[in-house]
Amino acid sequence: MVYWWNLLNVLAFWGLSQGLSCYCLVRHQLPVLWIMPLGGEPGRGNITAEVLPAVQLALHHLSEQPHPLGNYEVQFHLTDSKCNNAKALKAFLDATFYGPKPLMVFGGVCPSVTSTIAQSLEAWNLVQLSFAVTAPSLANKRRFPNFFRMIPSDSAVNLALVRLLRQYGWSRVGTLTQNDPKFTEVQKDLSGHLEVANIQLVAAESFSRAPCEGVQKLKENDVRIVIAYIDVSLAAEVLCCVYNLSMYGLKYQWILPDWTQDSWWTITGINNCPANNILTAMEGSISAGFQTLSSRHIRGISGRTAEEYEREYDNKQQLMHMGASKFHGFAYDGTWVIAKVLTRVMETVKYRERYSIHRNFTVTDQEISEMILEGIEKINFFGVTGQVRFLKGERVANVQFAQYQDGKAVIMGKYRTMTDELEITSPVQFQGAEPTKDRTHVYRQRKCISIFLYSIITCLTVLGILTASGLLVFNVKNRNHWSISMSSPFLNSLIVLGALLSYFCIFFLGLDGSYISDQALEASCSVQIWLLSIGCTAVFGTMFAKTWRIHALLKNDKKEKRITKDYGLNLLVLFLLLFDLSLLISLQILDPLRRTVKEYRIQPDPHGRDFSIQPFSEHCENTYMGFWMAAFYSFKGILLLSTCFLAWTTCHVNAPSVNDIRGIRISVFVSGPVILIGTYAPMLFQDQPNVQFCIIALVIITCCMSTLCMLFVPKILIIGMGPTSFSRRHLAQWDREIEPEREEHCKEEDDMKQRNSGASDYVTDIKHNIFTTLDIVLSDNLRLRRRITKLDSELEYLTRRLNESRPNLLHNPVVRISVHKAGKNKCLTLPESYSRSLLEDINSPEHIQRRLSVQLPILHHAYLPSIGGVDSSPVDSSHDIQKQDSMPKTGELLLPKP
Repeated sequence: MVYWWNLLNVLAFWGLSQGLSCYCLVRHQLPVLWIMPLGGEPGRGNITAEVLPAVQLALHHLSEQPHPLGNYEVQFHLTDSKCNNAKALKAFLDATFYGPKPLMVFGGVCPSVTSTIAQSLEAWNLVQLSFAVTAPSLANKRRFPNFFRMIPSDSAVNLALVRLLRQYGWSRVGTLTQNDPKFTEVQKDLSGHLEVANIQLVAAESFSRAPCEGVQKLKENDVRIVIAYIDVSLAAEVLCCVYNLSMYGLKYQWILPDWTQDSWWTITGINNCPANNILTAMEGSISAGFQTLSSRHIRGISGRTAEEYEREYDNKQQLMHMGASKFHGFAYDGTWVIAKVLTRVMETVKYRERYSIHRNFTVTDQEISEMILEGIEKINFFGVTGQVRFLKGERVANVQFAQYQDGKAVIMGKYRTMTDELEITSPVQFQGAEPTKDRTHVYRQRKCISIFLYSIITCLTVLGILTASGLLVFNVKNRNHWSISMSSPFLNSLIVLGALLSYFCIFFLGLDGSYISDQALEASCSVQIWLLSIGCTAVFGTMFAKTWRIHALLKNDKKEKRITKDYGLNLLVLFLLLFDLSLLISLQILDPLRRTVKEYRIQPDPHGRDFSIQPFSEHCENTYMGFWMAAFYSFKGILLLSTCFLAWTTCHVNAPSVNDIRGIRISVFVSGPVILIGTYAPMLFQDQPNVQFCIIALVIITCCMSTLCMLFVPKILIIGMGPTSFSRRHLAQWDREIEPEREEHCKEEDDMKQRNSGASDYVTDIKHNIFTTLDIVLSDNLRLRRRITKLDSELEYLTRRLNESRPNLLHNPVVRISVHKAGKNKCLTLPESYSRSLLEDINSPEHIQRRLSVQLPILHHAYLPSIGGVDSSPVDSSHDIQKQDSMPKTGELLLPKP
């Protein structure tokens, strides 16, 4: 019914035009072919019927104009294009051949039909003026040289959009385009303008029927400013996706086409998306479209303002029961353009005919076509849509911006194409305190070491440095004490210095860009590895050398054993340090460590603010980091594993003569697993510098502190027990005092030593290499105690024999006594008088004093431990067992020296 009603109205207009032309016989008729679809389209209405009142008003207003416009009448011949290329072309040819020859072609709504006819206009010497086609492809003057339009092209909005983006500082946008030629062409044109304006097009999504996928991709790409090219028929579905994906509100700004239909969102056709959701998603969005009517209060060429014309159009529209169209103003001004151009052409032709020197002057169709083209190019007047002028076939018009506020479009400004100016008449109401950001602003946040943690670790490090310094002073001050001198004071000092270097490395490990500059941080990278590497080599290289000396003594009992001198150990440690220095120098020259920034995944603000956080951390790396790590780890690993192996092979040794081996063994067994943890654990926490720094610092502190404690605490305890330090002079003097007794009472032991040359050489080597150590004191102490035991046994045995032989001495004048001396049995014959005096004087004061003179020195040295001396526990060695075998046998008598 609507279609037929609109058709009747159009036919009534057609009859009215014919009637006017018949009534005004004195006016010259200007035939114009009007190609329009007479039927309506779903969702778009019948444009022909809706602009009909505007064309009638234009014809009526033209009839009121004085000469020369009043002498001509524009006669429209309406042809139904049906928005079909074949039918429209046939109707055009029929109207051209069978009807009056048209001077121009007016109208054109469907882009495909309009482009088909516009391409053939040059051959027919016709010019077309459209008021409803906005396809950007028709702006190509090479293909359509005779085509003009009153309404600007859709691509003309792109210049205004670029100006709007620059106004609010938006330099990062995305587009959502419906798969339709009229939209894809506009989007392609916008891409070129954005590139010229240096605005980044992050994502250009398109869709046919399911827009939600495109909206989702825009959200994933963090597109905040979205320019949509969609038809009103799909607008509801798109905005439903926007609502469901929460792409609206404070963080997003949508720029939509100018949909002039009122309350189009009330009829969505989507069950799960009510109109309120669409309004919520659309709230605050900006629409860009052409200014359909001028906002200036200026009387135009018709003598009326745009408001006066609009009132007349509304009245006529209501009388004719027609719908409203946004193109009515352009149709009104287009009618005026045709009338003015054709009037000027006709007046020019009349002038030439009147004043031509040729009697039969005629004007060809081509000449008329050229005059029409020239006339349109020169047209310039103020109409109801604004200033009417053409530039390369395109209407120069203003673009109007509006914002949806509470479901209504509020005019916020306009863009003047001629001057490239954006005029904001009403401020844009953003949902935040400032314009929407075109991206999620990412603020870099350094993952730095906590100052509180750094302070705690620094305090522990300072405590370790003070402890190590005190131990160094203690080692140097007591270097002549047997407990220090026996463990090589120089190597002890080297261990302490290595620990100090490792401690100082901790201060540099906790520094980052928040405390020092980038150049200082790069220098800190080199200092860290130098201090830690040299310190580690000094500590574990020295412990390796000490364990190597003990292992060398015990590795082969059959071969001659030699104790490594201190200078040999020093050379070994020096070699390890030189090898370490060669690696460090090569690293510093070939591939030095540099400051490297590692960025992590962007995180949203924990407080919900409209920005994100880009965590980053600073590391010390170089080009071939893996190669250098493998080199250093291999060297340190081999050194540590070798020390652990040697410590394990000597774990059964628990002798005071090697008093460092126990501490070294415990220290290595503690440091090994700790270093292994400290090597791999930081790799698991590379994104947590606090944890990484804490692990490395505690590993260094633990290894250094355990090593120093295991090596020096026993020495401190020994020295603190009393003044038992023996210098070389004291030991030599004491050795000379007991040498006579040693020569007389140890001849049997000398024979045993000759039979066991390996053990004798072992003791001799120890005496010559570590003569100043407590090993001599312990061995002599043990031997003298056993000597006391032997003498007590001999005295007891002698007393028992004398008691048993008392009766025999009274009857026998001669007594034979068997004496075992130096491995030989001898028989002594004593006279009777001597035997009697011996029995009588055995307990005389002279004999008692003589026995005490021999026993007191022995007792003196045997009971030294009771006054804070050395341990008198037996030494677990083959040497002691051999000494026990040299005890005198029962039945042998050793006489005291007279």
